[in-house]
Amino acid sequence: MVSVLPTEEGNVAVVVRVRPQTQQEQEGSRHAVVQVIDDSMLVFDPEEPCQSGVFTGFRGHDAPKRRGKDLKFVFDQVFGESATQEEVFQHTTKELLDGVLNGYNCSVFAYGATGAGKTYTMLGSEKSPGIMYLTMVELYKRIEARMEEKSCEVLISYQEVYNEQIHDLLEPKGPLAIREDPEKGVVVQGLSFHQPKSAEQLLEMLASGNRNRTQHPTDANATSSRSHAVFQIYVKQQDRVVGITQDVQVAKMSLIDLAGSERASTTNTKGERLREGANINRSLLALINVINALADAKSRKSHIPYRDSKLTRLLKDSLGGNCRTIMIAAISPSALAYEDTYNTLKYANRAKEIKLSLKSNVLSLDCHITKYAAICEQLKAEVANLREKLQAYERNTQDPDHQVPGPQAQSSPWQVELLRYVSLIIKILSCRDPEQC
Repeated sequence: MVSVLPTEEGNVAVVVRVRPQTQQEQEGSRHAVVQVIDDSMLVFDPEEPCQSGVFTGFRGHDAPKRRGKDLKFVFDQVFGESATQEEVFQHTTKELLDGVLNGYNCSVFAYGATGAGKTYTMLGSEKSPGIMYLTMVELYKRIEARMEEKSCEVLISYQEVYNEQIHDLLEPKGPLAIREDPEKGVVVQGLSFHQPKSAEQLLEMLASGNRNRTQHPTDANATSSRSHAVFQIYVKQQDRVVGITQDVQVAKMSLIDLAGSERASTTNTKGERLREGANINRSLLALINVINALADAKSRKSHIPYRDSKLTRLLKDSLGGNCRTIMIAAISPSALAYEDTYNTLKYANRAKEIKLSLKSNVLSLDCHITKYAAICEQLKAEVANLREKLQAYERNTQDPDHQVPGPQAQSSPWQVELLRYVSLIIKILSCRDPEQC
């Protein structure tokens, strides 16, 4: 039985990361088309500033002042060229982890043109790991901090959408089918799930999965990712102290590295690369159509075209539904990427309007009568442990010189009341005739 919890309203959070210019772009001496104003505002295609001082009024060859679009964009967060991986993590997925541990679905996806820095942001490098790895390190820390109260289970999966086919990156096999389950939502049949014991083991899995990911050199990027990669984390939690009713929290976190859009006319792609690019652009166009439909308040009662591509079907749970979502728009400041940067900013600005309706995924499970005996035994063991701690506490208060080392010496009087309630529960559960209890 799913608990009926109050829903929370919200919007998709959008952050923008401006990557540094490459050496080739710097050598071209082209002006930057993006100017970061502060941590929430940037200007696209700013006007050329006026000269001041002794050279006022003098311009090379009397060239007119360049007039740009001078468009101002405001986002939830803007990262300049000097931003580190840790800074991006602090303002994106780290803030979502509290929601994951409270049973809320969350997703983060990187959007932008080829070569804009999406894969670096999500995966990073061995010396500078991305937010996928940093997220798992922080998740394991928080799970360890609540080990005494909660029993946690973590599973991961890693898949790609390439040429409108889904492939498992951790256990490569043939194309996988996708379907929708009325209870589980979107399900990929045959997808493997893994349970890494540490963040280090996870990093090895990510590296292995990324080697299996489809990559080919293009004119836009020497190591261009030709597929959309979807890394998903499933967290299941329940109280360690057993009872007749168990509340189980189940949450899913999706980290998505989208393939970059590119124009065949500017990258000279032919043959297989041209077909890849067409499929990439097709799925991204489907994503843009979904974003536009969700952002348009009037269309919320109309059809949302999730089924136009495998990518949008996979992201159905992550866009416009019961899922806290952050979009990381990766852009280049170079004039060489003028159109790509403008299009990315335009759709990132549109995504801010998508409304979310959030609720925690808590399952209340009623134990069968046959399990009552096992529950009683576990509660009796808990009572015995609390009594031992209570006796140690009483000895310490009566004889301050006699200190019992270890956790027993840290008991407190509230355990007397807790013992009484637990003993009462055991008595009720153990009683065969409820009328005599």
